[in-house]
Amino acid sequence: MTGLLLASTRKGLFSIRRKAAGDWRVEHVSFLGDNVTLALPDLRDGSWYAALDHGHFGAKLHLSPDGGATWTELAAPAYPAPPAGPEETDSMGRPIPWKLIRIWSLEAGLPGQPGVLWAGTLPGGLFRSEDRGESWTLVRGLWDHPDRRRWVGGGTDYPGIHSICVDPRDGDRVTVGVSCGGAWRTEDSGATWTCCSQGMRAEYLPAEQAYDPVLQDPHRIVQCPAWPEAFWAQHHNGVFRSLDDCGKWEEIQGVPPSVFGFAVAVHPSDPMSAWFVPAMKDERRIPLDGKVVVARTRDGGRSFELLTQGLPQTHAYDLVYRHALDIDAGGDRLAFGSTTGALWVTENGGDDWVTVSEHLPPVYAVRFA
Repeated sequence: MTGLLLASTRKGLFSIRRKAAGDWRVEHVSFLGDNVTLALPDLRDGSWYAALDHGHFGAKLHLSPDGGATWTELAAPAYPAPPAGPEETDSMGRPIPWKLIRIWSLEAGLPGQPGVLWAGTLPGGLFRSEDRGESWTLVRGLWDHPDRRRWVGGGTDYPGIHSICVDPRDGDRVTVGVSCGGAWRTEDSGATWTCCSQGMRAEYLPAEQAYDPVLQDPHRIVQCPAWPEAFWAQHHNGVFRSLDDCGKWEEIQGVPPSVFGFAVAVHPSDPMSAWFVPAMKDERRIPLDGKVVVARTRDGGRSFELLTQGLPQTHAYDLVYRHALDIDAGGDRLAFGSTTGALWVTENGGDDWVTVSEHLPPVYAVRFA
């Protein structure tokens, strides 16, 4: 089990260390005052990567080889110039920019691919690096796919790739999740792609389009490391599970207290155990009844427990973003942070939680290092 946690926030990257059982403390802050949208601890060599959003000055990427003591700016993924001719538009007639807006997901390749990194971005481009982020190449097999123009985005003005699952059996097999664009799979390191969100249902679409795999809005997709055929997804209007390598997704009914949310985590060695942080959807996007709860299943979604011990149960309006829930390699420690700057950790699978802080900046992402 790891005793180090990285929290990416609106005002910096916080490294949080376990001092004793139930005692987690902020140890160091990098980029204090800056908008850190995402961090990736690379377990292959101990490096940390941090993605920043500087607003007018754009998205930046930084590398630390020494646990946040020093940082070097890397080249951020860059889109090529668009082709000559009419401006590209999506299915709603909106122009699609060929320009990096945000780095929305970062994942490392397998141990046998020491330089490989993947980056998902807004407005929907996937990038690959083979030199630890020194340079990036747009994955044209996905960007040039004709169905990309059908992606419309969800919660943002443009589609974005928020989930990247590198298959532990084969680093050339990668599954990505797209906001209002479904799930996609490559078997050849990005050269060709197939939509793999069959079985997902979008209740917000007309009946004849509700099961269109390209129009689905998964908020987050995760893969079980020990059983790579097993995937879980928190969708805009439901929880979905696939046990056949994304061949078919099954909708899980009756998740309490709500089937809406952004975050999901799967146990690293038990594909039937998963955790969710439910919320009210659409206009409000707050916890139901002002209670922060975690929903846990240990039987593949047949039943759920509501975990509340140590979590606020009155007038709590903490929303948890899609990258703000993580589980460590042992499967007992989980952490999640909220838009109100609260951060909680459990060391027993969620049976009880300890508050690390209630006063951090808004938390965008958490990751065990």
